[in-house]
Amino acid sequence: MNKLTKVGCSALCGSLAAISAANAGDLTVTGGADMTWVSLSKQVTGNPIGIGSNFSLKGAGELDNGWTVDLTIAHTNAGAYSSAVVDLGLGSLGKINFNSGDSGNGVQAYDDMMPTAWEEAHGAGLATGVRGLTSGVGPTTNVQYTFPSLAGSTLAVAWAPQMGSTDVADKASGGMTGATGANAGGLDISLNMNPTFGTELLSGLNIFVAGHEGKVYDNGAQDDHKAQATVGLTFDIGPISIGQQFSGEYTGAETTADTNVYKATLFGIAFNVSDDLSISYGTAESEKKGHSSSMNGVAAPLIKVSSVQAAYTMGGASMRIAHVEVENKLFSSSTTADQDATIVSLGLAF
Repeated sequence: MNKLTKVGCSALCGSLAAISAANAGDLTVTGGADMTWVSLSKQVTGNPIGIGSNFSLKGAGELDNGWTVDLTIAHTNAGAYSSAVVDLGLGSLGKINFNSGDSGNGVQAYDDMMPTAWEEAHGAGLATGVRGLTSGVGPTTNVQYTFPSLAGSTLAVAWAPQMGSTDVADKASGGMTGATGANAGGLDISLNMNPTFGTELLSGLNIFVAGHEGKVYDNGAQDDHKAQATVGLTFDIGPISIGQQFSGEYTGAETTADTNVYKATLFGIAFNVSDDLSISYGTAESEKKGHSSSMNGVAAPLIKVSSVQAAYTMGGASMRIAHVEVENKLFSSSTTADQDATIVSLGLAF
């Protein structure tokens, strides 16, 4: 994206004075707009035209001791600030990230790592109902410490003192989401590895594993602590990227009438035809496990999603198209649970 403007920024100096004086930095503005057309062949489409616009503010500065400070504020279509991120680079000591919930920390950063030309297979035009993906502390205010990389491996630990509450401004606090069974703190641990094993052939190999535990404020008869985990790999070789991922979610529900385990299997392959054109194929499967795997007395089927996508970039403009097919949408066994959609998108960066 192109920079709209650049201004001096030293607003962080006061709050960081206890660490070290900060030099004046830069604040840049980037943004974009997306126009989409959605076609749903087996249900009512309604108005198929969608328009979205957004912009982000990014700031950067450096302290006298060489540590760095980065700020990101995202602005959504609704005219509200959706997230704010502050990165504190500690040089050889790693990095601390203060995050208001932009999904960039913890296990949510690994919810779907599959190669794609545009969107996740299960997130392009249809509410598929896929469960078992990881979110962890990502959607709520959290702090993440990333250790210095060692031998191509990076370990990160993210913590949220209160899961499930809304994001809060500075000098404020968020309350519990309920009295009994409300979420308390959450802890995520993730490890990303790029092992080459001494060969150039495996230089494009990436292996990742991440886990989350969510504590419960008041352990009642209905709720236990919650857990999520994912493991997978991607491999880049020339213009081809391929990946496989397995994820699971334990909801903490202790009553036999509730499903308490979901698992998901993801696959993706993408091909860069040229510097401007890429195509991809991806699948996502989601399955109910645990206490109850039925819906309305009928054994809940496996959700299956597949998507073919293509994207073409022309400078600051991008044309994207995706065709998505889903079987047993929302774990339903009805005759209308098999659906498909085609989405055409034009993105403009400025």
